Amino acid sequence: MKIDNINLGDRPVMLAPMEDVTDESFRLICREQGAAMVYTEFVSAEALIRDIKSTTRKLKVLPQERPVAIQIYGRDAEAMVAAARIVEEAQPDILDINFGCPVKKVAHKGAGAGMLRDIPKLLDITRQVVKAVSIPVTVKTRLGWDAENKIITDLGPALQDCGIKALTVHGRTRAQMYNGDADWTLIGKLKEDPRMEIPIIGNGDITTPQQAADAFEKYHVDGIMIGRAAFGQPWLFREVREFLDTGSVTPTPLDQKFALLERQIHESVERIDEYRGILHIRRHLASSPLFKGIPDFRQTRIQMLRATKLSELLDIISATRETLAKNSALSL
Repeated sequence: MKIDNINLGDRPVMLAPMEDVTDESFRLICREQGAAMVYTEFVSAEALIRDIKSTTRKLKVLPQERPVAIQIYGRDAEAMVAAARIVEEAQPDILDINFGCPVKKVAHKGAGAGMLRDIPKLLDITRQVVKAVSIPVTVKTRLGWDAENKIITDLGPALQDCGIKALTVHGRTRAQMYNGDADWTLIGKLKEDPRMEIPIIGNGDITTPQQAADAFEKYHVDGIMIGRAAFGQPWLFREVREFLDTGSVTPTPLDQKFALLERQIHESVERIDEYRGILHIRRHLASSPLFKGIPDFRQTRIQMLRATKLSELLDIISATRETLAKNSALSL
């Protein structure tokens, strides 16, 4: 699959853009684990043009994580164009436009998935951003605003006509948020549309290597994107890639899983500071499948998620690793 002149290989698997998740450390780890391309956190166009430091920091990309896309969102065409030009100066490989974020503070202000209620404006912003920059522009969106307005099969060709180089579709409406099951049938229908010439990337509920393979086989998408399933398990990309390439998976060793998680913790603390770095990493700790199914783990989990010191957190994780290793040895 190619996005403009960027070759992502056969059946690429990408890391989805996620606020407070896809920082530079996590992106780099996911690339090392097999993600074909990674996306930054959402970047507010308004905050970017006002030079808000917490926003401009999101533009930093590392050479080792390329190819990388920076994603922007907003509701005003002039601000989106200005932000796109600022992003281009940061030299990402791709500029992605977010027309899919469903959270209230974004969508109800008319940005993100809120744009799905004003398609003429959505298309106008897309056209203007494409014209404003020389790097490839892509779009990520949803099936539509709600069940009565699943418009993606008409929206896809219209976005292509605006000049975008690829389209990612999350298989839910905005009204669904992240509830229920992602519906890939319309993604597949869009891919089959003879008018569509740009790559179609599917997103939603890909949590296992087999589901990734099924998405390619059933819906014939050009690529897939993994989001929430990567929380606390970046090794999922390696396992998906191996399954797609060979039809089987070598389980990631326990020590490697813990090493990756501990690396995330250290790099989060180094990038921010001890207290806020630990707060930032809690989403990964809370979601990691490493800790699911451990007998009587509830109290330890509470302690882990309340820890505010690096040494305290690492001690808890080390003790948990030893418990898991013992349990694994006993089960053999």
